[in-house]
Amino acid sequence: MHAGIINSVNERTQLAGYNRLALLLFRLGNGVHYGINVFKVREVIPMPDLRWMPGAHPIVRGVACVRDRLISVLDLAQAIGVAGDSQRLGGHLVVTEFNRSVQGFQVEAVERIINVDMANVRPPREDGDDCYLTAVTRLEDMLVEVIDVEKVLAEVLVQNHRVAGGLVDAVRELGNAPRRVLVADDSRVARGQIANTLEQLGLEVVLVNNGREALQMLKSMAETVPDIARELLMVISDVEMPDMDGYTLTTEIRRDPKLSGLFVLLHTSLSGMFNHSMVAQVGADRFVPKFSSDGLASGVLERLNMLN
Repeated sequence: MHAGIINSVNERTQLAGYNRLALLLFRLGNGVHYGINVFKVREVIPMPDLRWMPGAHPIVRGVACVRDRLISVLDLAQAIGVAGDSQRLGGHLVVTEFNRSVQGFQVEAVERIINVDMANVRPPREDGDDCYLTAVTRLEDMLVEVIDVEKVLAEVLVQNHRVAGGLVDAVRELGNAPRRVLVADDSRVARGQIANTLEQLGLEVVLVNNGREALQMLKSMAETVPDIARELLMVISDVEMPDMDGYTLTTEIRRDPKLSGLFVLLHTSLSGMFNHSMVAQVGADRFVPKFSSDGLASGVLERLNMLN
């Protein structure tokens, strides 16, 4: 079962760009069904033997050797505050790759992959420091909570998000361009990281939670300004978001004569070459993988150079 539960990249990406979301469904021992974006999953295996890591973060249970590679194993139930016996819940390991790193999440049991329409995926009711969800959806009569694994990983890894001084200076010197950026991302952690980077560059940041909110804001702006491309330096959008994904947002922007001139940078934690082909397919201008402050700053600098 587990050798075949995650298919090839080509099979997994057939729904990309059609405002649909593929989720790996699993349980953590509390009766709730959870999901994680299949694009972030490399494989699912029975829980392997672990090596203890002295001084590790409390939710790191140890390291495991998976296909001749040592990866950290995180107790996902403990990370999001689900009570339970970690040893008892050690049924399976979900090996993931996102935000330029590979790690494993310990779960009780993996069930199956489900495909849902983004229109049926909603933001969680809570959106604060204690919320570990990016979205919720329903499959028949079953509630599925989508975990913000980017937030979980950010709490474990100590990361420096300072932009290199040379990039900051280069961006600030190019002043003959709009300095306002619209950012759409469903992860509260990701929004904070992006805003921090852009503010270091001296840019004004407008944050929204998903593609639908971004499109509504853009259409509203276009009704009041003669040329929205002169008001916004760019739109930075995550790819996988509830209600409307980044691919669909980009397509809608290109279809609207008042918005079509906007520069769109797709910014995602998902790995894989398919992102580059999808950028061209939907008409985006640039793709930058999460998360690198310098990588994002370089994308901004590239856009500014086009305007000067």
